[in-house]
Amino acid sequence: MPSIDVCFSPELLHLYDLKGKAVVAVDILRATSTMVTAFAHGATDIIPVMKLEECQAYAEKGCLIAAERDGIKAEGFDLGNSPFTYMNGNVQGRTIAITTTNGTRAIHLSMEADEIIIGSFLNLQAVVNHLKELQLDVLVVCAGWKGKFNLEDTLYAGALAERLQDSFGFENDATLAALYLYQTAKNDLVTFLRQSSHVRRLENLEIHKDIEFCLLHDKYNVLPVWKNDRLVDLRAKHTFA
Repeated sequence: MPSIDVCFSPELLHLYDLKGKAVVAVDILRATSTMVTAFAHGATDIIPVMKLEECQAYAEKGCLIAAERDGIKAEGFDLGNSPFTYMNGNVQGRTIAITTTNGTRAIHLSMEADEIIIGSFLNLQAVVNHLKELQLDVLVVCAGWKGKFNLEDTLYAGALAERLQDSFGFENDATLAALYLYQTAKNDLVTFLRQSSHVRRLENLEIHKDIEFCLLHDKYNVLPVWKNDRLVDLRAKHTFA
């Protein structure tokens, strides 16, 4: 039986052997939720990069460029990190280069894994189904906030663990902790997260609707995975809503 484990921050990845594993990279608020939304609205591929300058260079290659720092859209970029800005048809058929404070870093630090999957509540069941097909040991890599633990990514890890618990073993106490936390919070995630540090940061930016949207379960049947040098949607069945 394969196992599922949870890494609460990319800063802890040196403690894990990623070879032979499937990594689920998650940054609920908001990078991976936004990537999933972009694919659901017709983006062909997404190139996550680490630095603003590297991302800007992709504009010359015909890509849309998206950047966020500290929750705010970076100046001079086409898009920021709000999923709602990817819903108006502007990403249909386009390649997007994106850099964010936490999410893109978590992806790049997971490159030794056999498979990197982009997870969010929005595509939770699609990720579950794929992991059951793969039958690899799973490590959920929580992007956290600037290297530190955060609550929303851990809740996602718990939601994933809950749906996989009948067919995956739990590697250690981190998975149990995430599961118990999610089971405590799942009836009202918005209220549960209201006092979390990142939600308070985002609410100060008056983007409460983003928070509520990113906590919706199973809205999209898309499955972003790392192939060669970019993310592509394995499902490629776009749902517009």
